[in-house]
Amino acid sequence: MTELERPSDAAAPPRRWIAHLDMDAFYASVELLRYPELKGQPVVIGGRRMHAPRTLEDGSRQYARLRDYTGRGVVTTSTYAARALGVYSAMGLMKAGLLAPDAILLPTDFDSYRHYSRLFKAAVAEIAPVIEDRGIDEIYIDLSAVPGVHEPVGHDPLGGVRAVAREIKNSVSRATGLSCSIGITPNKLLSKIASDLDKPDGLTVLTEEDIPTRIWPLPVRRINGIGPKAAAKLETLGIQTIAELAAAAPAMLIERFGRSYGAWLHEAAHGRDERPVVTHSEPVSISRETTFERDLHARHDRELLGRIFTELCEQLAADLQRKGYLGRTVGIKLRFEGFRTVTRDQTLALPIQDAAAIRQAAGQCLKRVDLSQRLRLLGVRMASLSRPGEAPPPPARIARPAQARLENLSLF
Repeated sequence: MTELERPSDAAAPPRRWIAHLDMDAFYASVELLRYPELKGQPVVIGGRRMHAPRTLEDGSRQYARLRDYTGRGVVTTSTYAARALGVYSAMGLMKAGLLAPDAILLPTDFDSYRHYSRLFKAAVAEIAPVIEDRGIDEIYIDLSAVPGVHEPVGHDPLGGVRAVAREIKNSVSRATGLSCSIGITPNKLLSKIASDLDKPDGLTVLTEEDIPTRIWPLPVRRINGIGPKAAAKLETLGIQTIAELAAAAPAMLIERFGRSYGAWLHEAAHGRDERPVVTHSEPVSISRETTFERDLHARHDRELLGRIFTELCEQLAADLQRKGYLGRTVGIKLRFEGFRTVTRDQTLALPIQDAAAIRQAAGQCLKRVDLSQRLRLLGVRMASLSRPGEAPPPPARIARPAQARLENLSLF
């Protein structure tokens, strides 16, 4: 009998209640608010502006279909109906079109997604203010000090925490019209797993006593922090489920994966995680990048590349100004045909945040890159961030690849 299987006085609620809230198919759900007639249909988000619905004379809408898409775009997200056909995030849109040719294709609208993100987080904060922001559609919440969370309701010793979770879900629904799934456990690691167990519109509360029945049967990839390479290595050791990982000898895991990661694998499989909910953290860098629909060449597509490059610098400057940062280290990222990626950076004497200065510094970085091959991605990045009036931090340490041979090309 393991430590987790032994009866204990843990019949009482655990010391901590940590929630992970994940909005259900967030981008797609926001689009369904705009186009409610698409509810229940396979819908894929990831198209361009040209894929926006057209309003016909009779007031009806004409939608783009996935079968007609050509290009190198990827699926940003999809509705659950599209996922049932095998279409998931990060899949190429043309591949998705083979699986679901009749699925409706909509363009992304990040301004709208950010708006609804702010709404749902504000709705949660009114009930439980200790929040760790994990992205546009997910947060961790420390419920431990929320009034009533440790109180039983009737014969349910966990009734208090369930009631608080339902209140949060109802508040999010009222504020946004959207559903979310919440996993609540004693720690962040388990809550991240739990929020996915009963999607969509799920509410899952687990204690340590539930680990053998609800967590251990799952594949190891369900643990946040075990990626495809680690999972493949574990499989060669005969370990596919979290239960098998929990039963593995810690010494063997340390021998195969190193002292730090091997020890963490053992702890994670047993559901142990003492990380706090972090309510604020400063970003290391801020960036903007775009992938082209077709490969572009520095000479033949100079005007188009120049316009895109300037727009990226303007967007990055707007991000810096909106978030209240300046930066000293300007970097660029280029991905060429064949998926070769090159980065360059330049550290300035003083921090900046205006578009013209960023464009000038990024342009200097471009001069150190061989631009003879066609480009498929271009990005601009700002690091060594500081607030106005603060002393700027030391320059970011960014690896500098060996300088490429320069071609006699006009820079865009």
